[in-house]
Amino acid sequence: MIYFNRPALVGNELKYIQDAVAQGMLCGDGKYTKLCSAWMKERFQVNQVFLTTSCTHALEMAAFLSDIQPGDEVIMPSYTFVSTADAFVLRGAKIVFVDIRPDTMNIDENLIEDAITEKTRAIVPVHYAGVGCEMNKIMEIARRHNLKVVEDAAQGVDAYYHGKALGTIGDFGCYSFHETKNFTMGEGGALVFQKNEYQEKAEILREKGTDRSKFFRGQIDKYRWIDYGSSYLPSEMNAAYLYAQLEECDKINRKRHQVYDGYHERLEDLEKQGKLQRPVVPEGCVHNAHMYYIKVKDIAVRTRLIAYLRENGIAPAFHYVPLHSSPAGEKFGRFHGKDVYTTKESERLLRLPMFYDLSMDDVDYIAEKIREFEF
Repeated sequence: MIYFNRPALVGNELKYIQDAVAQGMLCGDGKYTKLCSAWMKERFQVNQVFLTTSCTHALEMAAFLSDIQPGDEVIMPSYTFVSTADAFVLRGAKIVFVDIRPDTMNIDENLIEDAITEKTRAIVPVHYAGVGCEMNKIMEIARRHNLKVVEDAAQGVDAYYHGKALGTIGDFGCYSFHETKNFTMGEGGALVFQKNEYQEKAEILREKGTDRSKFFRGQIDKYRWIDYGSSYLPSEMNAAYLYAQLEECDKINRKRHQVYDGYHERLEDLEKQGKLQRPVVPEGCVHNAHMYYIKVKDIAVRTRLIAYLRENGIAPAFHYVPLHSSPAGEKFGRFHGKDVYTTKESERLLRLPMFYDLSMDDVDYIAEKIREFEF
């Protein structure tokens, strides 16, 4: 069976985990947490990096730091993972879903402004498949309406929009290092932002509401409960695994792009024949080969193709069921305007196996089976 995903093991992961154990400090904010943060600060040109236990927790921190209050409205696409909405629902917000663009599956930037009301407090663009949303337009709208922008860049680590790292453009960016992502720590994430004014509040929030970070820096002689907080700090063993992957970032990128380009080249003729559509990367966007997906005619064809591939030892996957059609989506949100593309495009989309150790022979085999399929 060609699995859909297998987490990468590329260098010093196990060595660094052993070293973390030898350090005698397995809780967070030790040697490897600091190394990961410093690496991301330099690589992505961002002022503040807070490693977290998940992208979900990074989003929760961003919602808190954005001062989202009960009754506030937050605009986002419906085609996203539940965490994008959950983080703001936990603050009492109403989610306002808008339609996506059919080319990138990202939020349609031209529909955002019409969804803004006097209760709107934030826009949450989701960089699907590591392809950037139209952030110039989104930031311009946010500035005119005095709104926060929280980038869900779970899939966008080391991807870029007009030269800027995804996650570093808005007020806050949220990364995922889940085992399905390009770089992993098993379960984990990061919150990044440029404005240093949020640093102290973010430290308190991540450290269970205490000023423990100041205590460990020697700035105070004891730490106290200061404000609301939770436990968002990952262990050093997780951070050690991640740091080994970040060290090999370029190596991982090269292999993933080789797989992506392999699919793209081998399926080109099927797109020309009108049997499927391949991913689109707009000008100015540099993607990170996070996933490779195809779009077929409709959900019926996709269902047949999934069954056919599985019969041939291949494990593909579809993706999100649009949030606005779910029970919680109906309870906590509303869809503004018409659902022209969100549901239709989501039902056509099929993700192909994509991971660091996927061989090019496997790519050849997968593409061959897709070419043999009766569309």
